[in-house]
Amino acid sequence: MLELLKNLGRWLTSGAQWSGPDGITTRLLEHLQYSVLATVVAALIALPVGLLIGHTGRGAFLAINLSGFGRALPTVGLVTLVFLASGLSMWPVYISLVALAVPVIVTNTYAGMAAVDPEVRDAARGQGMRRHQVLLQVELPLALPLIMTGLRLACTQVVATATIAAYVSFGGLGRYVFDGLAQRDLVQVLGGAVLVAVLAIALDLALASVQRLLFRNRPAPSRAR
Repeated sequence: MLELLKNLGRWLTSGAQWSGPDGITTRLLEHLQYSVLATVVAALIALPVGLLIGHTGRGAFLAINLSGFGRALPTVGLVTLVFLASGLSMWPVYISLVALAVPVIVTNTYAGMAAVDPEVRDAARGQGMRRHQVLLQVELPLALPLIMTGLRLACTQVVATATIAAYVSFGGLGRYVFDGLAQRDLVQVLGGAVLVAVLAIALDLALASVQRLLFRNRPAPSRAR
């Protein structure tokens, strides 16, 4: 075990390992691209859905159940299915990652909206606010903590799952995992797993910093009496 950790340290700190088209820097940027793009696309789909059902209270049962179904989908199976339908491209990977992220964001966004005190909504309407003003100026700020939690969870899951890009012969940090397994190179497999974990933690900390910045600059909402 100690020898394995020593070899892992040498693998991670080798200058040659970080350079070139197959180096860690290249694979890290590829993995980051897959993860960020998939999370952004998922957020563009899921946030409006979660906000709509949370604001109107309509379609919640259907949306939550569809989200649960999406969580249950086997990612590798979905990649294989889309791969067979579309051919060799990144589409299967992106579709699978987006499908993984959407349920988490929808569920947390809806939960955040549902947690808003009805009295606060009524007070806002009583002050003459229109529906969209209540949504954007009252409900959304109050729901933001749970929404950000959903984004962070989705991003972490996407980073961990983006290794499947290597499953269909593309890049990313999963290349080290799959190539290492094929070559029976345990150091390379472990190195790829460590790098994926570090990237996931780094992105989560970055989103946590954004969350703290948003709350620091946002005045606490007051309840109308």
